Amino acid sequence: MALTDLPLDDLRTFRPDVAEPDDFDAFWRRTIDEARALSSPPTLTPAETPIDQLVIEDLIFSGFGGEPIRAWVTRPRDAADAAPRPAVVEFIGYGGGRGIAGERLQWAAAGYVHVLMDTRGQGSNWGSGGDTPDPHGSDSASTGFMTRGISRPDEYYYRRVFTDAVRAVDTVREFDFVDGNRVSVTGSSQGGGISLAAAALHPDVFAVMPDVPFLCHFRWSVDRTPDHPYREIERYLAVHRNRVDDVFRTLSYFDGVNFARRIRMPALFSVALMDGIVLPSSVFAAYNRLASTDAEIEVYPYNGHESGQTEQWLRQTRWLAERI
Repeated sequence: MALTDLPLDDLRTFRPDVAEPDDFDAFWRRTIDEARALSSPPTLTPAETPIDQLVIEDLIFSGFGGEPIRAWVTRPRDAADAAPRPAVVEFIGYGGGRGIAGERLQWAAAGYVHVLMDTRGQGSNWGSGGDTPDPHGSDSASTGFMTRGISRPDEYYYRRVFTDAVRAVDTVREFDFVDGNRVSVTGSSQGGGISLAAAALHPDVFAVMPDVPFLCHFRWSVDRTPDHPYREIERYLAVHRNRVDDVFRTLSYFDGVNFARRIRMPALFSVALMDGIVLPSSVFAAYNRLASTDAEIEVYPYNGHESGQTEQWLRQTRWLAERI
């Protein structure tokens, strides 16, 4: 695959104007407050797994609307008096679910409490499945998740997902085996976009590590990205020709660039210059708007959407350890 976007020197200075609604903060404050008011205590149940060198538990916590969201919690098997550990909450790429208990052991093997949040309604496009339904309907939408409720911010699918992510951080910070002041968030692609939202909306996140984050600079991405899932929005607008303004107004409440402006904690991004799913310019549009004074971006010139994979995880572990 060839380079998909602007030259790297131009990307490093790419700071486009992205529309931001006047009530952005009020919208999200209301949304999160409503979810917290409807929450119930989480449950942790031992997972059925042959893995016995780590503790793996099935977590159910309250997300958007107080609705149950599932996650895997994987952590070192400590003595009862062990000190609380830092945690990493991970969000999943588009179409995937949390899978089978024990599929992702790296963070726990490195000494962290690892929480892998299921993405409501997803889990049937790749991987080993998901376990969290999305009990909400939608008006007319194209195939996939990108256009569900897209005409109105209150009904948009990602309002629920981003709220789930904030509630995941709330929940993890209260575990007695977690150091609540050192809870970081991460994810690749859609998971990276969710991590940006969680970091912006939860001021107590310790650090954010988005890999090739999706859901940034929507207008630019919809107009220029050659591959799915952004083309779901293109297809929708090709049918609903009179909804263009409404759609992009809705998306402005969910744009990673607008979340980046509110991120002040340490941030480590990655970007791949041959990525046809998440354009490098959309990643830099968010990265270059960070409010953080401690931010780095790892560039993979000859990779596509797979980005750095294990190399990037090793980079994350070194970077996070330096700050912890």
